[in-house]
Amino acid sequence: MIMELLFVLAVLLAGSFIQGVSGFGFGLIAMSFLPLLFTIKDSTLLVMSLSLVVAASIFMQLWKHVQWKPLVPMLIAAFFARIGAYFVLSRYGELEVMQVYLGLFLLCVVIYLFFIADKASHIQSTSRWIPVLLGLGGGFIGGVFAVGGPFFVVYLLLVFRDNKYAYSAGLQMTFLMTNGMTVLLHGSTGDISTDFFVYFAAGIFAVLLGTRLGVYCFRFLSPVNMRRIAGTVVFLAAVNLLVSSFI
Repeated sequence: MIMELLFVLAVLLAGSFIQGVSGFGFGLIAMSFLPLLFTIKDSTLLVMSLSLVVAASIFMQLWKHVQWKPLVPMLIAAFFARIGAYFVLSRYGELEVMQVYLGLFLLCVVIYLFFIADKASHIQSTSRWIPVLLGLGGGFIGGVFAVGGPFFVVYLLLVFRDNKYAYSAGLQMTFLMTNGMTVLLHGSTGDISTDFFVYFAAGIFAVLLGTRLGVYCFRFLSPVNMRRIAGTVVFLAAVNLLVSSFI
């Protein structure tokens, strides 16, 4: 139990630090490793609950930079997608095959980070379908696997490409609202186990420390380089998830 707890705390600390620097990454790092110990369902709910702490910690330092108008269409789409994701996670979240799907999606995220992210910056953010489609994608994937951040990041980087503070503040607000909705849905229907609270209570310290360090280093470190480092870690973890699923 002690070794498992230390492993979980190390993962949460690393993920929250990455999010403090680059605006996202907590879910990617955490969900790359926690399913090695828990089911997808338990991992997702733990990560989402702690992501509320992560997002709130960062948001309290950046709340003055929130620009609501560009967020509204993406958030509306994400809320509808979270409802569908709730039923999927509740019904299939404890199946081992979900670990395979998570591993495959993480590999897709790595491909995006290394080969597509730069090209995506040339898309015109004025297209009306972009926030809706990315909101649906981030809402559903985030609701099932707690790794919907890349979808939200794509849109917000397009809208706030010249204002990194508005980008980070908007992203944390998005995480707060969408993940808060998911946790409330699952909590109200008894999907949260008693063991969850032990890891959640211990994880709060790790994520608060990680985000504080990340935000402090925000001015010194390149978010692009941090995302590349995170992408490498996620790739290795995704391969490990897939291999362990078939052994």
